Amino acid sequence: MPIHPLPPRTQAVVPYLVMADCAKAIAFYKKVFAAEEIMRMPGPDGKSIMHAEINIAGCMIYMADEHPDCGQQSPTKLGTTTVGLTLYCLDANKVFERAVKAGAKSSRPMQDMFWGDRMGTVIDPFGHHWTLMQRVEELTPKQVMERSKLAMANA
Repeated sequence: MPIHPLPPRTQAVVPYLVMADCAKAIAFYKKVFAAEEIMRMPGPDGKSIMHAEINIAGCMIYMADEHPDCGQQSPTKLGTTTVGLTLYCLDANKVFERAVKAGAKSSRPMQDMFWGDRMGTVIDPFGHHWTLMQRVEELTPKQVMERSKLAMANA
């Protein structure tokens, strides 16, 4: 039997998030983003999470508790992050509000953008940046370019 190149329900590129408290992050993502927990593997101490997998809207995300001795540090430990996640939603306003009520900080309020999406960004309690987006208009590339020029001229 041939080996499949990808595990079931997994896309080719999978974000891997490092957390200060992975168990709390999983609970947060379930509550805010309707994540489905696929699996979690405890660390050698029986308390930490060595590896976990969740699925949000058909996309897998891997995560683990930080392990500084292995070079894995969380954004809260580092005080910054260099990666952001974008999540397209059926109702981005609702998800944004739910995230803030659950403890995320708004870093960019929800607003309509020139390219036809409504978007806003939150920083979750674990230091990860989530841009929540919803398609509100279907535009041609020409329309996007025209709006882009206008938006940049007014910036």
